[in-house]
Amino acid sequence: MSFKRKLSKTDGNIGGEGGRDGPIDGGDEEYVVEELRDRIRSSRHSRFTLMENALSAQPEFSSHSVIDDIKDISHGFFIQPDNRWYKAWEKFILIWAIYSSFFTPMEFGFFRGLPKNLFVLDIAGQLAFLVDIILQFFVTYRDNESYKLVQNHTSIAIRYVKSHFIFDLLGCMPWDIIYKVGYSLISLMHNLLQSEAVGRKEEVRYLLWIRLTRVRKVTDFFQGMEKDIRINYLFTRIVKLITVELYCTHTAACIFYYLATTLPEEKEGYTWIGSLKMGDYSYSHFREIDFWNRYTTSLYFAIVTMATVGYGDIHAVNFREMIFVMIYVSFDMVLTAYLIGNMTALIVKGSKTERYRDKTTDIMKYMNRNKLGRDIRNQIKRHLRLQYESSYTDDAVLQDIPISIRAKISQTLYKSYVESVPLFKDCSTEFINQLVTKVHEEFFLPGELILEQGNVVDQLYFVTDGLLEEIGIGADGLEETVSRLKPNSLFGEISILCNIPQPYTVRVCELCRLLRVDKQSFLGVLEIYFHDGRKILTNLLELKETNLRVKQLESDITFHIGEHEAELALRVNSTAYFGNLNQLKGLIRAGADPNMRDFDGRSPLHLAAARGFEDITNFLLQEGVDINAADNSGSTPILEAIKNGHDRVASLLSREGAVLKIDNAGSFLCSVVARGDSDLLRRVLSYGIDPNTKDYDNRTPLHIATSQGYYMMAKLLLDAGASVFCKDRWGNTAVDEARISGNKNMIRLVEDAKATQSSRFPDLSEELPDRAHQKKCTVFPSHPWNLKEGRKHGLVMWVPKSIEQLIEVASKTLELPVSSCYCILSEDGGKLLDVDLISDGQLLFMISEKTNATS
Repeated sequence: MSFKRKLSKTDGNIGGEGGRDGPIDGGDEEYVVEELRDRIRSSRHSRFTLMENALSAQPEFSSHSVIDDIKDISHGFFIQPDNRWYKAWEKFILIWAIYSSFFTPMEFGFFRGLPKNLFVLDIAGQLAFLVDIILQFFVTYRDNESYKLVQNHTSIAIRYVKSHFIFDLLGCMPWDIIYKVGYSLISLMHNLLQSEAVGRKEEVRYLLWIRLTRVRKVTDFFQGMEKDIRINYLFTRIVKLITVELYCTHTAACIFYYLATTLPEEKEGYTWIGSLKMGDYSYSHFREIDFWNRYTTSLYFAIVTMATVGYGDIHAVNFREMIFVMIYVSFDMVLTAYLIGNMTALIVKGSKTERYRDKTTDIMKYMNRNKLGRDIRNQIKRHLRLQYESSYTDDAVLQDIPISIRAKISQTLYKSYVESVPLFKDCSTEFINQLVTKVHEEFFLPGELILEQGNVVDQLYFVTDGLLEEIGIGADGLEETVSRLKPNSLFGEISILCNIPQPYTVRVCELCRLLRVDKQSFLGVLEIYFHDGRKILTNLLELKETNLRVKQLESDITFHIGEHEAELALRVNSTAYFGNLNQLKGLIRAGADPNMRDFDGRSPLHLAAARGFEDITNFLLQEGVDINAADNSGSTPILEAIKNGHDRVASLLSREGAVLKIDNAGSFLCSVVARGDSDLLRRVLSYGIDPNTKDYDNRTPLHIATSQGYYMMAKLLLDAGASVFCKDRWGNTAVDEARISGNKNMIRLVEDAKATQSSRFPDLSEELPDRAHQKKCTVFPSHPWNLKEGRKHGLVMWVPKSIEQLIEVASKTLELPVSSCYCILSEDGGKLLDVDLISDGQLLFMISEKTNATS
């Protein structure tokens, strides 16, 4: 069931609201549905319309609209990543992530001296993160490979559990409270048992560091700022680098203080802060000093150590502090290299993100200058973001790899998709391997028009993931869904193969991953593997039963198949005509049919024989071609060789079983005689053509020769068995024609022939008036099963009244031994006992009875 609706010129500007990392330029206003009426007027297929269609809110759509095959998001509760309420929650949880990232080291190091209100904030933050954990089980995500939106609770839960769930859950545990309760219980047991103090289990508090995994939310925030073209990139990067530097020194400061406070009180004087004396001020009782003064002193120590300034006023005192300082300074060298490297990159430029920003900025300027509409602007920006996030498909990644290795990579990645397409059924492995090296991977967002009806197509697309639809647009502007394109299908093939404009519009229904190959590359591969091209066209025609779009174009496809076959025949025949044996072998080994005919019905054997190429003729005979095939004019290969004087080729064909057959042989021989071509006449007669065949006036070649005075040609005809008793439609014989011409030599020749024929065949002259309907045959003095070994010339004669007369006349004319007893065999070796079993023009074989018994 199909549906119809008006197709706007701006159709195709549909899409989702940004990628998985938010809007491409970092701003929500580009994706918030505003100015609803203007948006609907600007494009019937805008993003808002797509959303309405997905929820069946558009009344003019039937229940079988383009969105039928898209997953229904109403089954179950899901949170879309680009939902404005969820984005507000992300900003809210980001604030707590920043607070938790900086507070966790402070809570670990300054646990015994922190203000109580900070712990209240910490508890509130943990509750917020617990809510975020619950929400993560309902937030959809995009698959990393197909970039499709996954809306399945099981998949979402498995993905979250495998990634950050454990760390997020452990990060929400109140480790300080657990530590305090545990310490109280241990103290109570000590008092009851009056045993030695067990000591505080500080290892429990080490689990606080799990909360630092929340830093990833801050990292994601900075990545979004870097892609936001409205914020200065240099400013963003500098703020990020300063944040990294401050966070590292902040963490180190908290650890420095922790090292000093975890020693017994009597040993706190032998720590970096307990032994510190700056001017007249001493830190011997540092626990009594204000919290912010202690934190500032620790931060000062961390920064000075990181910068390796080494003023000497603060230094490590005990063994633990010396070990940590060594580790910290070693880490600082790596951190310094990171900071300097990033600052250098900011000056030099060239990072992937910066190239993306520069390209986006240029595109934005172009769109602003040309005042492009909101929909096309969003579509362009989404595509830029999509290209940025799926850059692993870019050919630039593999440009430095050798072509042979790139070919293997393409075969590994794409071969399974290409060979599973029904159009390439039964195609050779070599063809598939060559084709997959030409493909390129692309992504398309919902609502985009990939091909439009009536346009010239120069790309062939394979669907690997996603859903598309083919739409036919009528003259009235109404559109009708023709078919749905799912994985393992392709489109653009009809336009490319049949060389016609694109018959249907192809539109994306959901995010698609496609493989693209350009027309030139595709046809280039078919040029080499043209046998696979024939299979592809055949498969395309066979798909008409299951594919409506193919069935509607059956006549165009059939016509193009005929053109392809004719073009291939011309190519093979051209190779045979010019005598290129190696190229002909390559074409036939690649699948070309050696019996293929051109528009005149000529096969490669016709042209090779006509040109006298013995090597090509011999190769074609080895390939099993039809040796007696006739073209549209009735000419056979052996006749072509005979007409062009190539005796060696004609002899080769004859040895291989070729039989000279000429349609309307009488007219042909008469025309040969009329031209005076005695050589051609001699060659034709030597291959058994009946010299008594007649033209439209019942004239035999002997009539023409005697009337024109061609003495040598008349003698050739008489030697070949031409009868002087044959009459034309005016009742004249060859003798009469000779007498009319007045050529004495000719008269003498035909009179002698008349006397000889009358004495040898006394019954022939009486039967001549009824010969118009009499059968003739050709008798060979050999066995039919030994045609290729020493074939001898036969005798063309009229079929007499009995087998005995046939044997008598043939044995005398062929000068066979009279003492032997002969029999007549058919072509299949059967012995003939009655002349009524002989058909007109049949080939007969006369051998001795002794030879027949031996055979």
